[in-house]
Amino acid sequence: MSYTLNRKIKELTPYEPISGTYNIRLDANECPDTLPPEIQQQIAEAMQKISYNRYPDPLATKLVNSFAEFYNIKPEWVTAGNGSDELIFLIESAFLEKGDRMLVVSPDFSMYQFYSSICEVECDTFFKDDSFNIDVDALLKKIKDDNIKLLLFSNPCNPTGGGITAEQARKLVNGTDALVILDEAYMDFWDESLIEETADHDNLIIFRTASKAIGCAALRLGFAVANPVISRAIKAVKSPYNVNSISQAVGEVVYKNKEYLHKRKITIVKSREKLYNELSAIAAEQSDMTVYQSVANFVFVKTPDAAVIWEYLKQQSIVVRLMGTYLRITAGTEYEVEQTVGAIKQFYKR
Repeated sequence: MSYTLNRKIKELTPYEPISGTYNIRLDANECPDTLPPEIQQQIAEAMQKISYNRYPDPLATKLVNSFAEFYNIKPEWVTAGNGSDELIFLIESAFLEKGDRMLVVSPDFSMYQFYSSICEVECDTFFKDDSFNIDVDALLKKIKDDNIKLLLFSNPCNPTGGGITAEQARKLVNGTDALVILDEAYMDFWDESLIEETADHDNLIIFRTASKAIGCAALRLGFAVANPVISRAIKAVKSPYNVNSISQAVGEVVYKNKEYLHKRKITIVKSREKLYNELSAIAAEQSDMTVYQSVANFVFVKTPDAAVIWEYLKQQSIVVRLMGTYLRITAGTEYEVEQTVGAIKQFYKR
């Protein structure tokens, strides 16, 4: 007799990011620069206070308070997670029962649907239009007609960079009894969030992350924001010590540096606009290239040359994200944007 893997994991392969060393990495939508020396000094001082022989605070109280103050919300609305991925998997598995159906939109972050398969939850898909817009009325109709219990999508969207407005999101949440999760991982670069209204709704969860505008992808910090009833349920089903003491201590420090984070966000948005404008200028000379307006920290590009450009950029020690006939390019530093755009121009001049 021998053990056999079950059908849902038998064919799975581990996630493998792009390997190798490159001068410019614009493939993962990370913040382009690390924390400045003065904040790193604050972190070093905080690290001296950690009791490494003790389990971390199960509620990440100081971190949650710092996060809540940063976003002007109440701490009791917030649950800290070991990255948003933990929260996605946790909520899909705990808030849905056997026979329930959830809904995602397409294109969107692929892990939403992946985790549903691991949880053995039936997952349906609502497709955006050709311009990657969401018809809220049509989405609400599908939720009702198909008896959807959970809707989950990113706003702004990864990978398109577009999004629905706060008014549209409000209409969506108010128009259904289903649980709606808005993954606002990139909302720091836009101003259409519902995060301050979360407690006004009994069917809304908002995700936030420290990996993008906050510049702390290394910490693996994600947050679920919801009304007290839902928040209590999330805290009840999560593992007791899910966020380690180091991530808690560093995150608490970083979120307290409001002025620095605000200024850096403005810098990243300017970099995104420069990237968009430069790529749009290239597209104006290429009849088969489309550059999509973005409210995130990256730009989405459609071109039949996507795979060839991706390989060419790698040869120049530049990595972006290849997605079929699309390229997703993170807004890096001014230098990184100039180098990347210059390489793409050179590609077309060959």
